[in-house]
Amino acid sequence: MGTFRAVRIDKADAGQNVALVDFDEKDLMDGDVTVRVEWSTVNFKDGLAISGKAPVVRRFPMIPGIDFVGMVESSTHPDWKPGDRVILNGWGCGETHLGAYAEKARVKGDWLVPVPPGMTGREAMAIGTAGYTAMLAVMALERHGIAPDRGPVVVTGAAGGVGSVAVALLSRLGFTVIASTGRPQEADYLKGLGAAEIIDRAELAQPGKPLGKERWAGGIDAVGSQTLANVLAQTRYGGAVAACGLAGGMDLPTTVAPFILRGVSLLGIDSVMCPLPVRREAWKRLASDLDRGKLQTLSNEIGLAGVLVAAPAILEGKVRGRIVVKIP
Repeated sequence: MGTFRAVRIDKADAGQNVALVDFDEKDLMDGDVTVRVEWSTVNFKDGLAISGKAPVVRRFPMIPGIDFVGMVESSTHPDWKPGDRVILNGWGCGETHLGAYAEKARVKGDWLVPVPPGMTGREAMAIGTAGYTAMLAVMALERHGIAPDRGPVVVTGAAGGVGSVAVALLSRLGFTVIASTGRPQEADYLKGLGAAEIIDRAELAQPGKPLGKERWAGGIDAVGSQTLANVLAQTRYGGAVAACGLAGGMDLPTTVAPFILRGVSLLGIDSVMCPLPVRREAWKRLASDLDRGKLQTLSNEIGLAGVLVAAPAILEGKVRGRIVVKIP
């Protein structure tokens, strides 16, 4: 037993205190696998947790960070042995269970999936929970029969983490991708990922008609609120939209019109408690269907201390693509 470096959130009278500290290993929570963490990421939920702008953290003290890649140090779980390289996404880490922004983590072996063969830890976290969520959304659209010959697919919040990987995935799979963003300066970046058309998020952010012109066969929405309502209203007959985020709000000011007059489907995407077989399939697909050459383009690297600066920036929409956290 010893200490290691970790970001810790403590409850305070005025909200919470966040600092990079020495954390005692004996204070790790129960679990049957101890992992030496090598890489993590900064996701929108991590930004909410560290800023305290939403009640993401539900126990204190908390080590934030909802995903990591690392090497198994010790294990009593039958599926894992020392030296195995593993990925964790979600399962309440960084919320109710001590999370990823630390040199060590102790978790349940049932929460882990193997790093795909040939994929580096940095690549896995350049994908991270955002990219894994994007893959879940793509798989949901495919199950609904949305294929490239059905027409274009829109991606909202396209310059963010989920959006960037979604654009890269969909274009690699042959879809014509319409990327919606509020950052016109990122047009070249998005076209480099495979977007065929860029639209201003203002087109979707204002109240619209219950039914608009049919523009796309499907969509992946990371924004929610009025944006999702307009995406649904402009989806073609029999189309589907996968919803996986709330950067624009939790409300959904829509009507039943798209659902009962055009047969549109709204597909909910949950990455936190997603069953293990689906997780494994998603990571298998990410290894085969994502152009990993683009991961360098859509990711930036920081150290553990940089998380404290990156967290508020991601909430302010100042982060392009993915942030990879090198630990230690």
